[in-house]
Amino acid sequence: MKLLNSIGPNPHLVRIFAKEKGVDLELVPVDLMGGENRQDAYKAKNPAGGLPCLELDDGTFISETLVICEYLEDIQPEPVLIGSTPEEKANTRMWTRRAELAVTAPMADGFRYSEGLPLFKDRFRVIPEAADGLKAKAQDGLAFLDEQIAGRDFIAGDDFSLADVLLISFLIFGGSVGQPVDPSLENIAAWYERVSNRPSVTETA
Repeated sequence: MKLLNSIGPNPHLVRIFAKEKGVDLELVPVDLMGGENRQDAYKAKNPAGGLPCLELDDGTFISETLVICEYLEDIQPEPVLIGSTPEEKANTRMWTRRAELAVTAPMADGFRYSEGLPLFKDRFRVIPEAADGLKAKAQDGLAFLDEQIAGRDFIAGDDFSLADVLLISFLIFGGSVGQPVDPSLENIAAWYERVSNRPSVTETA
């Protein structure tokens, strides 16, 4: 399998997940900064133009980060990162969705509409006037998660999961674009220290 890869938190998310699963992906670089992913050749593989995109050995293309991770979990069940039972899977997906809606989506758009505006303004609709509010929304989401994870090691419970992979990839990115973790959020700060030092995170940066 090949991962059409680039800079940014979304490709990093998939690289972390694959590393945790022990799935070897051939990384094929795509020039995000140069807009290669917005050209016809790439959009023939992924019409949405986003990165990353997984190319299977039979020529099938799978895009959207969480969908790619779900696929990798299906073909390589161990170690479990989404769940072994319907209840475990639902719990992981619930917390992954909460982290996405409350933190990672507004964080990413807050960047795209401000610091990233020169790069993205000609690629899709941007809303510069929404940037500050989106960044604040992401911080509110982190505060919510900080309360929720009190007494546990990871976002969805006692085990490392897709929810942690999603959040760490974006918080590392956020720290590099002016949206750092508030150190007063002690539970999130402790979680960040634990997760950011996992080999799957450091070796795929």
